[in-house]
Amino acid sequence: MTDKISFELDGQQVSAAPGETLWQVANRLGTEIPHLCYKPADSYRADGNCRACMVEIEGERVLAASCIREPAEGMKVSTASDRAKTSRRMVMELLVTDQPTKAEAHDPDSTLWRFADGMALSESRFPVHERPSADSSHPAIAVNMDACIQCGLCVRACREIQVNDVIGMAGRGPGAHIVFDLGDDMGASTCVGCGECVQACPTGALMPKSALDEAGVFANAPDRSVDSLCPYCGVGCQLTFNVKEDKIISVDGRAGPANRSRLCVKGRYGFDYVHNPERLTVPLIRRDDVPRDASLPIDPANPYTHFREATWEEALGRAASGIMKIRDRDGGQALSGFGSAKGSNEEAYLVQKLVRTGFGTNNVDHCTRLCHASSVAALMETIGSGAVTAPFAEAVNAEVIIVIGANPTVNHPVAATFIKNAAKAGATLIVMDPRGQALSRHATHMIQFQPSSDVAMLNGMINTIIAEGLYDQQYVEGYTEGFEDLKARTAEFTPERMRPIASARWPASMPMPRRR
Repeated sequence: MTDKISFELDGQQVSAAPGETLWQVANRLGTEIPHLCYKPADSYRADGNCRACMVEIEGERVLAASCIREPAEGMKVSTASDRAKTSRRMVMELLVTDQPTKAEAHDPDSTLWRFADGMALSESRFPVHERPSADSSHPAIAVNMDACIQCGLCVRACREIQVNDVIGMAGRGPGAHIVFDLGDDMGASTCVGCGECVQACPTGALMPKSALDEAGVFANAPDRSVDSLCPYCGVGCQLTFNVKEDKIISVDGRAGPANRSRLCVKGRYGFDYVHNPERLTVPLIRRDDVPRDASLPIDPANPYTHFREATWEEALGRAASGIMKIRDRDGGQALSGFGSAKGSNEEAYLVQKLVRTGFGTNNVDHCTRLCHASSVAALMETIGSGAVTAPFAEAVNAEVIIVIGANPTVNHPVAATFIKNAAKAGATLIVMDPRGQALSRHATHMIQFQPSSDVAMLNGMINTIIAEGLYDQQYVEGYTEGFEDLKARTAEFTPERMRPIASARWPASMPMPRRR
């Protein structure tokens, strides 16, 4: 076990783990140090540029940024000395200078205003610089650069967490400012709307439009929060709904093993359908005076031309009697049930339980069986389990990642962020896709093969791996069956023979394999 580092913090002897910063130690022990450019969340690195977390270290001439400074054995640190508090107050006063007043603040509950209030700072004695105008071009995100303090958190969120590389810093000195792409409006940039920058912003410079009024001022403070899971894809992202008067105002990512607080555009902004006025809020039953072959479609804004409102008791009773009538007349096999991928595991269990015990049939299905049937069969055959053995976040620990038959940036954007993180950290990323995709620009090698020729290409790869002895002989002997049969079947599928079939556009950096 690695030895702990012992040092003195505010007159108290404490210990720190190797790699732990002064800020993290103080926070763990219940001492809050102001921080703006540092986000204490998974995957965010400290930057130390806002200087709001300065502490005094005995024997050192200058103050230290606690978010990036690590303790040393015997060090004496003061977080509440007059010098440290005066410095932090001056930093906050300078930052408040160019902010809208708290009464006009885009987010009066922001991290910046919380720390300013703690120092009793509501105004500044310094002159105000010219304030940039607002940018409302994005459909979901309000950009209020008059509240920006150039902390760089949004840049790190976009570049290092989501790896979309849309947000950057331009200019120098007092002219430094945040830009989108090449200085475009946010709505005209390549922003994918993941909202990671909004969640990271400590001042309200970037905010969800749903939380603001027409003047761009914070107007919809939630009255409660509800923790939940994103219902869209199967990544399993945890999130928190911010609710006001039973209406979803905004969504925050929540720390979880699948997403580590990250969300995609669907998970963060895809819940306006909940409040669509055309959604059904009461059960409807077909009117007795409307024949079964009545003209379609039905206007969703006015379904009462064909239906009438009913109570839940009447609607459920009508449905149950119809099901029972069919079951009694034709037997349970005349019925079937279908589950939805938007439901939870518990709801999926209840659906199949209802069909099996209530309907009296095993005719129950789910959309996941269709789209994942091939992968489940392959997993069962190779590892004996129909489920994967590692989370997407494990991509960061891989040396080589191959993506084929998938488009993660579109179908599972949060999962794609971990692949992009791994590629940025130095992992070899190989993308094989006949279409090309957004993940291609992060790939070490990109192979665009002829559509429907993936089997020929993979057979060529298997042939090369076996012919050149690139496999683990001990693993093959201990854990596989039918290897010799595979070797015989792929003996003729050489890369040279498969190349005209697959028409793979092999990049110059990845020449065709050659026999040794």
